[in-house]
Amino acid sequence: MEAVETLIVWENLDINRYWLKNNVTGETFIKHFNKEQEAIQSNFCDSATSSYLEIQDKKLLLEWFANEYRKFGCSLEFVTNRSQEGSRFVRGSGGIGGILC
Repeated sequence: MEAVETLIVWENLDINRYWLKNNVTGETFIKHFNKEQEAIQSNFCDSATSSYLEIQDKKLLLEWFANEYRKFGCSLEFVTNRSQEGSRFVRGSGGIGGILC
């Protein structure tokens, strides 16, 4: 949709992007987990089929943003939490924000 003109991301964002596959149904899923969520095994199971989701790919969401943002027609800006404004942004938005067109 190209609704985001500028994607704003905290430079130390610690979220991983998972590409998961359900081998029973053949469906694939994209999920994003922080370290605490990665430790919860039920996040890697399909509740409908009770089957384990196979990890097809895992990478830092920050890295994925850096490689893919151009495809969405936006610019990418990094924010540090070393300033008062940056720290407020990280606490208030979780480290991801955007300026809409």
